[in-house]
Amino acid sequence: MTDRVYRIGIVGASSLAGKELSEELGESSLGASDFVLLDEEKAVGQVTAAGDEVAFIQRLDPSSFDRMDFVFFAGDAAVTKKHWQVARRAGASIVDLTYALDGEKDVLVRAPWVSEALTGHGLADHLQPDLKTPAVVSAHPVAVMLALIAGRVQAKLPLRSVAATVLEPASEYGRAAMDELHQQTVTLLSFQTLPREQYDAQVAFNLLPSLGDAAKVRLNITEQRIHKHYAGLADSRLPSLALQVVQAPVFHGYVVSMLIELTEEATLKDLETALGGEHIDVVNEESDPPSNLSAAGQENLMVRVCTGDGGQGKRFWLWLAADNLKFAALNAIACGTELRRLRPYGKVQ
Repeated sequence: MTDRVYRIGIVGASSLAGKELSEELGESSLGASDFVLLDEEKAVGQVTAAGDEVAFIQRLDPSSFDRMDFVFFAGDAAVTKKHWQVARRAGASIVDLTYALDGEKDVLVRAPWVSEALTGHGLADHLQPDLKTPAVVSAHPVAVMLALIAGRVQAKLPLRSVAATVLEPASEYGRAAMDELHQQTVTLLSFQTLPREQYDAQVAFNLLPSLGDAAKVRLNITEQRIHKHYAGLADSRLPSLALQVVQAPVFHGYVVSMLIELTEEATLKDLETALGGEHIDVVNEESDPPSNLSAAGQENLMVRVCTGDGGQGKRFWLWLAADNLKFAALNAIACGTELRRLRPYGKVQ
């Protein structure tokens, strides 16, 4: 635990991402902080947890950011757009999990674990010295997963190419998307008309690389974001990424099929050794393969390596699984922890 007390706001505290973030912050080095849970009117008064304490969600307004050290935006992108400058002017450091600030001037897309894997340095080394109240976008969890794997391999076994197929869970798009997947599953089994407001397509019992024209869930935007974030994190140190995102009929957890090609031959053991370390659990072939179920509640990225060349070659398939909400929350907290270097003292004394 940190020996300094900070005042931390979580905007969108009632969302799936906000609830996961609240739980993880309580277990982090920022866990001794004073947490303020904020949301729009419809969520005000809800009881939830912040750290080890029960807390009420408070109404979000301009005065909410007074004396804040950090503000994590974890709800709707529109809410982030509306309030982030107010939080910044109040002197708070900002971590955006909604991607609303992606592309804003002086706002960086970051994943400290990847930065450390590639350079040995953390986030604070990349911040402009005159940026007194910085804002960062927490990188998309799939971009973090792929760049972390590629960076770990590249350090020991130089890479030639990276490709991945991503199976996207409903929870990545919030409670409304999860509810619609559930409703589709139930109505299909009872031969009723499918609800299509979120997906504009049948996603229950189905796999789709694209959705209907009227869908609120936009796979093409997600794919573009992962591409962009991976490229930014790789910073020309890693091969470019070939990527496809597929909507999967699952509620929770990312699963990714990843193909890497090395410049020279290596053994399966070489690759497993290169991948081993913090934030990655290597699962051997004697164990059950990683899945969205086995990854649920796990902090680390689970990886299984295989090859069709008798355990040796240049091309290897990797099967990855991670808890999407937890992985995103932990990356956001890592960003906040790095930003803490710029805030030696909290405002709550």
